[in-house]
Amino acid sequence: MMAATCLPASLARATLALQEPEFFKEKLADGTLPPMTERLPKVPRVINLAAMDRKPGRYGGTARMVIGSQKDTRLMTINGYARLVGFDEHLVLQPDILERFEQVENRVYTFRLREGHRWSDGHPFTVDDFVYYWEDVLNNKEMRPRGLPLDLLSDGKPPRFEVVDPLTVRYSWDVPNPDFLLRLASPQPLTLALPAHYMKQFHPKYADPEALKKIVEEEGEDDWTGVHINRSRTYRPENPDLPTLDPWRNLIAPPAEQFIFERNAFFHRVDETGQQLPYVDRVVLNVSASGIIPAKAGAGETDLQTSGLDFVDYTFLKDAEKRYKVQVRLWERTQGSRIALLPNLNCGDKVWRDLFRDVRVRRAMSVAIDREEINKASFFGLARESADTILPQSPLFKPEYQHAWAQFDPDLADKLLDEAGLSARDDDGLRLLPDGRTASLIVESAGESTLETDVLELVTDHWRQVGLKLHVRTSQRDVFRSRALGGEIMVSVQQGIDNGIPTADMSPSGLAPTGDEQLQWPVWGLHYLSAEQKGEAPDLPEAKRLVDLMRQWKRSSSTAERETIWTEMLSIYTDQVFSIGIVNGTLQPIVTARNLTNVPEKGLYGFDPTAFLGVYLPDTFWFDGSA
Repeated sequence: MMAATCLPASLARATLALQEPEFFKEKLADGTLPPMTERLPKVPRVINLAAMDRKPGRYGGTARMVIGSQKDTRLMTINGYARLVGFDEHLVLQPDILERFEQVENRVYTFRLREGHRWSDGHPFTVDDFVYYWEDVLNNKEMRPRGLPLDLLSDGKPPRFEVVDPLTVRYSWDVPNPDFLLRLASPQPLTLALPAHYMKQFHPKYADPEALKKIVEEEGEDDWTGVHINRSRTYRPENPDLPTLDPWRNLIAPPAEQFIFERNAFFHRVDETGQQLPYVDRVVLNVSASGIIPAKAGAGETDLQTSGLDFVDYTFLKDAEKRYKVQVRLWERTQGSRIALLPNLNCGDKVWRDLFRDVRVRRAMSVAIDREEINKASFFGLARESADTILPQSPLFKPEYQHAWAQFDPDLADKLLDEAGLSARDDDGLRLLPDGRTASLIVESAGESTLETDVLELVTDHWRQVGLKLHVRTSQRDVFRSRALGGEIMVSVQQGIDNGIPTADMSPSGLAPTGDEQLQWPVWGLHYLSAEQKGEAPDLPEAKRLVDLMRQWKRSSSTAERETIWTEMLSIYTDQVFSIGIVNGTLQPIVTARNLTNVPEKGLYGFDPTAFLGVYLPDTFWFDGSA
């Protein structure tokens, strides 16, 4: 098969009329920063804004955002969306940090770097950074005693890594690894390279032993691996000294109440006029209580805000447009369900575990919910009543997925629960479990959303009509996973499947037990995630089939084959009601300063695959002083 080559929209820097940001005027004058012709790659990535129905902008300004906790600095990595390979806003893969890439039969991937590309500290970004990560991190037994991450295994085997030439590396497998590029393009991307010139000071192979020992002691770690991990985190940019390829770099180490991200002088993108991106000089993240983020956004205390906002805030925010210099847009969320209820099939209570594994119970819980009432009460009727499944924007969509066990039919719910052995009731009409207890369901919420609270109040009434009692318990989201793995969570509430707009070439991992963060089957998910070293294998036939199909997808070599697999997995997942969806296609408020330009009026908003704002390139947003 011929190699498929993806060519970048880029031009040689010599053809561009390079314009320097005023922000660097002093550093350019005193010689501490080289001119742009030396800072950019020989072939930078050119963002053609006119083709995106946007316009080239002007340098300058500080964009303010509010975050709910220090860990939300990761939003800069997600929204900045600098990736070796990334999606455009039409979800087409293209090179970004890479100048180009080639793939053969989903097995052999060849990556060409941009000549002259530099880390944010000015040091060259080269194949040495890939070699360091491959040889000294991924294949270091102290650093990774359990071996390579699953994303780098195909049929359980690692790739062959080779340096082809000073600008080219190659990863190859004997069998297909179709989601390799997707993992590089994801909101939390697979890492393939680290700045070796910086990281070697924390690695015993290169560092002075006494100097490294002193650093380990000062940071209170047991050995060098803890220091190396802490200093190399890229997804949550907590180390200001770590060179980056992102559009902005963090200047403040936690703990802090404010984080300042400054433009990366060596960022590899330019617009069609030759201006280096990003346009905005600084992004300031102010830490605040999550509950007051909508008020701050409405009062004009942010310039670009999406996190901490929900549709319930829309009326207030829209009204704020009249009083403050803010603009509110509505984008469509991409989750399979805005709110989903997840019965834990690995629940520690055996009686409930057996019931949750009975599809009749899951179906009854679903058809007992009046989605139309919830849609009208919480979403002004603007949402789409649906199971937890993909959206109509996906080419894989079928109406039967949306409607699977999503009708409001309390009589059918009663019938299914009776058939499942819950026909006995107490004097209050509540059903009795086989061991005589009242059928009381505890639904656990992170308590971060008033929307969840409002919806659960309605579900409480709906389930009470079919003899099920619902109690809501608030937990910390950070401890959800460990509590679910321990069987302590009965039912949880959160968003549905992350990617509701997939193509066949995107991974269907959200439909099968593949991770311990999937709260409907965390123990089964851990078994897959740990390469069968931890957790337990699924013992439910339909769940086992989903895992088998997931493995088939990972070995697939054609889009047609992957589409067939997706179709069967979607049919099983929705028919078996492994998560109980309520509505999808809900709207997400996007609040910006009124003069922030190039922000699309409409967009798709979600973690995966759009990386929140990422595919819309916030480095191209700019402040129009004349607005």
